[in-house]
Amino acid sequence: MQTAFSDGPLTRLTRQHPLWAHGVLAAGAALLAAGLVLPQGRVALAAMAGGVTLLFLLVAAFTLLRNEARRARLIRDAVADFVARDAVPCVITDRLGQVERMNAAARRTLGVLPDPGAGPVGIGSLLSQRIGDMGPLLLRLQSRAEESGRAEEDVVTPAGPLRIAVHVPDGARLFWRIERLPRPEAPKAAEEGLPMMTVGRSGTILSMNEAARHLLGGRVRTLEAVFATMPPRPGEPNEVVTADGPRTRLVAEIGQRAGRRELYLLPPGDRATPETGDGFDTLPVPMLKLSAGGEVIAANADARELLADPQQEGRTLEDLMEGLGRPITDWLREAAEGRGPHKSEFLRLRRPKTETFVQVTLRRIPRDEGGASLIAVLTDATELKTLEAQFAQSQKMQAIGQLAGGVAHDFNNLLTAISGHCDLLLLRHDQSDGDYSDLVQIHQNANRAAALVGQLLAFSRKQTLQPEVIDLRDTLADLTHLLNRLVSEKVDLVLGHDPLLAPVRADPRQLEQVLMNLVVNARDAMPEGGEIRIETENLALSSPLRRDRAEVPPGDYVCIRVVDEGSGIPPDQLGKIFEPFFTTKRTGEGTGLGLSTAYGIVKQTGGYIFADSREGEGTCFTLLFPAHDRQAIPETEPRGQEAPRPAPPETAGPAPGAPAGRDSEGVVLLVEDEAPVRAFASRALRMRGYTVLEADCAEAALRALEDESLDVDVFVTDVIMPDMDGPSWVRRALKDRPDTRVVFVSGYAENALGEDRAAIPNSVFLPKPFSLTDLTELVGRQLH
Repeated sequence: MQTAFSDGPLTRLTRQHPLWAHGVLAAGAALLAAGLVLPQGRVALAAMAGGVTLLFLLVAAFTLLRNEARRARLIRDAVADFVARDAVPCVITDRLGQVERMNAAARRTLGVLPDPGAGPVGIGSLLSQRIGDMGPLLLRLQSRAEESGRAEEDVVTPAGPLRIAVHVPDGARLFWRIERLPRPEAPKAAEEGLPMMTVGRSGTILSMNEAARHLLGGRVRTLEAVFATMPPRPGEPNEVVTADGPRTRLVAEIGQRAGRRELYLLPPGDRATPETGDGFDTLPVPMLKLSAGGEVIAANADARELLADPQQEGRTLEDLMEGLGRPITDWLREAAEGRGPHKSEFLRLRRPKTETFVQVTLRRIPRDEGGASLIAVLTDATELKTLEAQFAQSQKMQAIGQLAGGVAHDFNNLLTAISGHCDLLLLRHDQSDGDYSDLVQIHQNANRAAALVGQLLAFSRKQTLQPEVIDLRDTLADLTHLLNRLVSEKVDLVLGHDPLLAPVRADPRQLEQVLMNLVVNARDAMPEGGEIRIETENLALSSPLRRDRAEVPPGDYVCIRVVDEGSGIPPDQLGKIFEPFFTTKRTGEGTGLGLSTAYGIVKQTGGYIFADSREGEGTCFTLLFPAHDRQAIPETEPRGQEAPRPAPPETAGPAPGAPAGRDSEGVVLLVEDEAPVRAFASRALRMRGYTVLEADCAEAALRALEDESLDVDVFVTDVIMPDMDGPSWVRRALKDRPDTRVVFVSGYAENALGEDRAAIPNSVFLPKPFSLTDLTELVGRQLH
């Protein structure tokens, strides 16, 4: 968290050298001015191109700067939201321990804070009301956290075992988590007659089973009353004070959990290898006896079951596990020599086709011959690591989605300025001009960049959709000729439909993009040819469908399946295929955005997508969309409420060399905080004959409207702006000018408006990047 809120290199550069931006701006403006003043020709065009490039770089630099601030804000908001919803009690205090904030779980567990007038409350007194005196523990944790950034400790309390953790996120506050740990289950030793004691951190005996009570002659409170010589030596024979007098017993210790440990008093056996006796084999946790070099000397029954291998003796720990990040032999050697921190490590078992994690805790056992052996206590941590991976994955996907949406928004502004000014230049050149082909290239590549930005918006689920009620049978029939061109001659494309297929409400172009991506992936998975089947059917769910961490509620759905006979997807990769930029193809064969784009489109449409695959047999992608009731909404929606769908990238914008069109009358108030976009839009509207008033922020627009003699016909405003956004200032302005029509523009999707647009009459939405024709025609329709 400390790095998430720190300044990036661009932020530091801007703060340390504020004059560089003014220099670049002045140079760009000078080159543009020179290009406009010089006679038309290559020198003028080169000057203008240089000016546009410098301004583009300046805008890009400030865009990155703004993204850094936005990213930090998003991370803070995400952390705050996560803490508020966390099921574990969380408390934020100042450096003196005074409580500033608690989440809902903490209020339920620890009680509600008193009124502010009652004075500050310390976390120590707050915990003491429900748990007990935690003062020394809290001070110890805070001291360690201030050195390393975080600290945690497990402690046994009258209320049960707890894990108390503290983080220092910003140097001024402390973030505490008080997690209740499950009480340990009664060990098998109680049933099998092995004397067992649970011992606390200070040596107090917390509990004893019946076998231990019988051996010692009753309930014993301290270890001093059990052992003739303190402290007890795990792994060795010890003299125990029993009801029948001193007896020799082998002491086996099970690792620490929540500040407690279990001691077993086993019958004496072979001193050199007591672990191979009946007591070791029946211990209730998986354990391995290891040499200092890592060779397995013995394994008890639970360890053999966990490792799914009846014979471990003679193999090394490196043969059984991996994932430490350094040689396991070094870790074992340090433990055998008593060096290094004695902490548990999470390792992955070397199992084919399955992923199992174990937590390994090492205990050193001295030996008479001067060497040392090790006891490894194993705990199955697969479920814990799975939950941890799922949480990390969801956080990563959310962060990438937010980043992609922000980057796409800013690039849409840049592309609007680039393609818009290119449109203006095309109006001044015809096909006989030597620069005409260069301008066409700029225009076409800007549109290709817009298509790539559209993929980012699709993944982050922030694209602008144009949903319609469609029959998938008609959509697939129209798409078949294109899909047949995408697959090779060795691949057969087969369609199968439910004759009574229900309609769905979706954006047909985006749905076509999903199907094309899936068919292309299926084709690439069958280099030797095969069959791709696209099937549709109605599906009625009477109960929730749960799979892949998703839950599909009951209802009527339309199901699409895309099935291939390809090479399949390995199990360890199947859970990653929808991640952005994940690809198994070689460099240059794919970007890794196809399936993530399909995932974003399906989810934004309200549907679900699942993948099933077997290596060597093929893959099936299943798409579920809610079935649409034709009576739910009118077949035709009111005119004038939707902007026209932008033309495809290859044809978007005015035709090269098209005339400016007829003159129009009307006054337009243009509010846009991005100067290049505002300059293009202003020139485009003036060329069509409109009177244009410009404002770089909402406040400036409201000040201009204070002049009651000023008549304005149309507001053209960006949605996202500093301080006051577009819908906010428009609602305020419409109180005095209720008949004024509105055009909202944004680099985000239309849903960035939320419910604001529905509450603003006579308003339409135009997504960026837009062309000269898109803008002027939409303003004209609003006026007429």
